[in-house]
Amino acid sequence: MLRSIAIAAFALMLAVPAAQAAQNARQQLDAFAHNLHAIKGDFSQTLTNANGQSGKPSTGTLALEAPREFRWEVNAPYKQLIVADGGHVWMYDPDLEQVTVRRQSAAEAHSPLTVLTDLSQLDHEFTVANLGDKDGLAWLRLKPTDDNPQFEYADLGFAEGQLREMRFRDQLGNTSRIQFSHWQRNVSLPAKLFNFTPPKGADVVGDTGDVPEVHPLGQ
Repeated sequence: MLRSIAIAAFALMLAVPAAQAAQNARQQLDAFAHNLHAIKGDFSQTLTNANGQSGKPSTGTLALEAPREFRWEVNAPYKQLIVADGGHVWMYDPDLEQVTVRRQSAAEAHSPLTVLTDLSQLDHEFTVANLGDKDGLAWLRLKPTDDNPQFEYADLGFAEGQLREMRFRDQLGNTSRIQFSHWQRNVSLPAKLFNFTPPKGADVVGDTGDVPEVHPLGQ
C-alpha cells in the first residue's frame, strides 16, 4: 500500500507552488507547474491505518523530471526504491531481494500522474476544491472522478511558495501524511537517477514487456 501511495504522490509533487502566499492553493499549484521540468527534495512519511494506529515515520529523498520520470527512495527505517523510467515503474525491496515491475501506462491510469505532463487534465481526472487555510497551510483537495479510483482523496498543503505536506487517504481508510523539505526546482538531474537495473540475484516479478535482459520469476 505504501508503494501505491508513493506512486500517486509523484505527480502531486510537481504541483509544488512558488506563487505569492496571498494566492489560494489552486492558484499556487497552477503558477508553479508553469515551465516546471525537474525537482528534487526530501520527505518524511507516516502511515496511519483505519483503526488509528500509526507506524514509524519513514524518511528519504525524491527526484522528478518531466514528462514521466521519477525516483522515490526510502532510506530509514528500511530501504525501498521506486523508479519510473518513462516506460515502466520498478519497485525494489532489498530486504526481500525482490523487484516488482509494471508498465508505467498502467500505473498512471486514472491517477494524479497526469498532473506531471499536463496540468489541464487535472479537472478532467479529479474534482478539485480549495479547502482554505488550516494549521498555517493553504489546502487543496483532489478527488478522483474515475469509477474505480485508487484512492479516496489527496490533500495538498502549501505555505511560503512551497508544497509542505500531502495527506492521502486510500479506499481502505488508511491515511498517509507526507511532509516535504529542501525543494530544489528545475535542477539538472543525472539520467542515471531514472535508470534501474535489477540487482544480481533479485527475483523480478511483473510485466517486463519491452524491457531487455529481464525475466519474470521462474523463467
